[in-house]
Amino acid sequence: ANSDGTLRALGKCLDATGPSSADGTPLQIWDCFAGSNQRWTLPSGGGTNPPPPTGAKMPGAPYLYMGWGSPPSATSVMSSTGVKSFTMAFILSGGGCNPMWDGARPLTGGVDAQTISSIKNAGGSVQVSFGGWSGNKLGPNCSSPSAYANAVQQVINAVGPAVVDFDIENTDEFSNYTVQDRILNGLKIVKQNNPNVKVALTFGTSTTGPTGDGIRLINQARALGVPVDNFTIMPFDFGGGSNMYQSTVNASEGLKNALKSAYGWTDAQAYSHMGISGMNGVSDQQEMTSTATWTQIRDYAKSKGLTRLAFWSVNRDRPCPGGGVSETCSGTSQGNWDFTRITAGF
Repeated sequence: ANSDGTLRALGKCLDATGPSSADGTPLQIWDCFAGSNQRWTLPSGGGTNPPPPTGAKMPGAPYLYMGWGSPPSATSVMSSTGVKSFTMAFILSGGGCNPMWDGARPLTGGVDAQTISSIKNAGGSVQVSFGGWSGNKLGPNCSSPSAYANAVQQVINAVGPAVVDFDIENTDEFSNYTVQDRILNGLKIVKQNNPNVKVALTFGTSTTGPTGDGIRLINQARALGVPVDNFTIMPFDFGGGSNMYQSTVNASEGLKNALKSAYGWTDAQAYSHMGISGMNGVSDQQEMTSTATWTQIRDYAKSKGLTRLAFWSVNRDRPCPGGGVSETCSGTSQGNWDFTRITAGF
């Protein structure tokens, strides 16, 4: 159901032929133009039609990156931790508007596709993340929203993800409002054509909530009518200091207030469209998120009804106490896959 009264599926609209409103009129799906024969009044009242869901919970899905960092066997991690989902990173431009894993590996037939097949065969699911901090991204390289949507569709067709995650960062996407709008308008098309695939936006934050670019992204998603399922903040590399739990809570409450302001939601509705994507162990700014802190963050997310939890990354979910920032370990004292095990409890 769309705000203009249309009922949409597969990128088309339910259409009364003729056009006629008489009982018995045959119906079809047709190109959307929101004419009178495509606008519908939905039944209400009587308790028989529940309100639309505020936001469905996604399983905890830490990022798994096959490009470096001695990527572990996904199925071994699943059996060790109980985790059921991974966020596979990153889809970048392989030249122009051509999507590839890491901008270099094919969508099918390579290590990424093989890993995803093994996860699904073990009863799991995947989220696929587009963008990130570095690399040549699709947002600046696709010439239009429809071209961007087509690139995303290629990935959905190849991978069959439960969630597509758009990690919008840096000056080429996050701070470039032309690119922000291109991505957002593209996601409207993606969601129309794939109503069962959830859309998440992931972006950086300050310790008090979204920065100007993040506020703009939220408000523009609302203004453009983009059906975003989840807004996920990354509460690290934000000068969080010694208390990463409290800084993460403060940032999340700031996100909640931004969503309430943009959408007119209640606290519960805002929380149900929110996620947290942390960094396990030592961050680039030497912030420390220990396993105990991550457990606190997970429990906060659960208690407030947040619907997404992730961290960067499974590759780093191994011990190297005092080891600093590394691609293959967390820099904190832990056992193998402890952060993943905590996340599985989300």
